[in-house]
Amino acid sequence: MKIDIFSHFMPEKYLKALRDKARTDADVSELGQWVDSNPALTQVDMRLRVMERYPDVLQVLTMATPPLETVVGESDAIELARLGNDEMARLVSTYPNRFVAAVACLPLSDVAESMQETERAITKLNFRGIQVFTNINGEGLNEPKFRPLLEMMARYDLPIWIHPWDLPQSTVSPHSRQWLKGPHVLHGLRWPFETSVTMVRLVESGVFEEFPGIKFITHHCGGMIPFFGDRIGGAPGLKNFYNDTALYGSTPALMCGLAWFGCDKILFGTDMPLGASKSGSYGRTLDTIESIQRMDISEGDREKIFSGNARRLLKLLM
Repeated sequence: MKIDIFSHFMPEKYLKALRDKARTDADVSELGQWVDSNPALTQVDMRLRVMERYPDVLQVLTMATPPLETVVGESDAIELARLGNDEMARLVSTYPNRFVAAVACLPLSDVAESMQETERAITKLNFRGIQVFTNINGEGLNEPKFRPLLEMMARYDLPIWIHPWDLPQSTVSPHSRQWLKGPHVLHGLRWPFETSVTMVRLVESGVFEEFPGIKFITHHCGGMIPFFGDRIGGAPGLKNFYNDTALYGSTPALMCGLAWFGCDKILFGTDMPLGASKSGSYGRTLDTIESIQRMDISEGDREKIFSGNARRLLKLLM
């Protein structure tokens, strides 16, 4: 069994509402560029057909980008978060042999409402954590206003998924603004950078001292931290993060992540159905599986990465 802990989905009902309620100043071009061209991201039947290729893989559903606060107003974000979470809960209930759990989408522009939705998602919908972003309209997760939400998740003893997101263009220089519009290769560098900066800021804010049991899961195996960790000071707190394996098939990169974080902090995650696959299918599921199989580790450690760590961290009874 394998548990994909960072698998993206966007229910069609949620997508329609997101488009209908988008602010006039919101850039929703991304929705047309990759959402419409990737039916496995929004259509359940297509998703299930793709998953048939990997019968031993279960998925934890996380809401696909963009973050709500970048597209809709605060009141609409609250409504859409509830709608999206209800739709995700329905999928988990309907297809338990495919979707083992879901992660809450939040209206992060309103911390109090985010906490209410977190409580509902965990206690009523049985969600296994929440998803946040490396910045919330330009504000970092280390800002004091987000501390109550982090404290709540520490009390629930469930993880916080951190998804990278670019800073708003209004907060960067004109030169950087041009860079932010660069080709995909630059996009692939920006997000690991944003993840790394967020991790450092969280550590420096004292979050692990204040909430010793708090758990974060980073996308793309901790961004640049495993490679540059010692160069930036090797702060012990940087080893506290949990991290997925969405490195698009690179075994050397996974071994670097393993050397920094240790086997207990690495969890199978694919970014499915995103990423152009070498095999021509949706996403990098097969490439990721094969990259883990090539790792020079024991079978016991491989089992931890594929499913054991996820079962423990998400408290999955299976």
